[in-house]
Amino acid sequence: MDSGRFTIAFLLFLLSLTNPILSERLIRLPQRPPAYSDILRYRKTDESFCESWKYSIEANDAGVWYVVPEKCVNFVENYMNGDRYRSDSEVIAEYALEYAKTVNVSGDGKDAWVFDIDETLLSNLPYYVNHGYGSEVFDEKSFDEWVDSAEAPALPASFRLYTELQQLGFKIFLLTGRSEFQRECTDKNLQFAGYTNYEKLFLRGDSDLGKLATLYKSEKRQELKDEGYRVRGSSGDQWSDLFGFATADRSFKLPNPLYYIP
Repeated sequence: MDSGRFTIAFLLFLLSLTNPILSERLIRLPQRPPAYSDILRYRKTDESFCESWKYSIEANDAGVWYVVPEKCVNFVENYMNGDRYRSDSEVIAEYALEYAKTVNVSGDGKDAWVFDIDETLLSNLPYYVNHGYGSEVFDEKSFDEWVDSAEAPALPASFRLYTELQQLGFKIFLLTGRSEFQRECTDKNLQFAGYTNYEKLFLRGDSDLGKLATLYKSEKRQELKDEGYRVRGSSGDQWSDLFGFATADRSFKLPNPLYYIP
């Protein structure tokens, strides 16, 4: 104990001798909090760890992360293939639709909704089934081959939202982190999955390579606003789809425990 804390403790002891009320109360100096490693040891034995881990990544509390923890691979597999993932997506789509119905769509063709593509409109789950459900370090070559196949299915809840937004009069813009050389296969996949009549498909051009997704997507939304569009809503599975500047009036985050994009 350093001299300052020793002095405080000694004074409290003397005061307790002269003050019967104080002497009845046990006054303790703050003790050292548990070390962070102690907390991690507790978590490693906690059966609810994977639920807590998923909550922390969806809330963006975990910050940057790279792979699904080994002990959570089965959890992610069960979630992505089970009723809960579909239910979560449907609830989010329903909230988005309820909001969209409150927007006064002007009829001038300038009320816009921006969608991400991967894990928002299209599901890459068939790819991740064969790549450890996010537990493997991302392999760009194999993923590009999957994208080239143009076989990613539509996410049902997002497809319903997409269709109903068009019926309400919103102009749909698609903003993806895919590269320009993937335009043909991406458009083919979207058509295959039933996504038609969108206004524009944004992909990364040469000037966008190397930019964080948050900056790249903010710049593209700013382009829309500069053209007079009112970005009423935005849907994406990554916070980088939604954060930054030139954000939508309302943004809706879909679940994705498979990967993180800053």
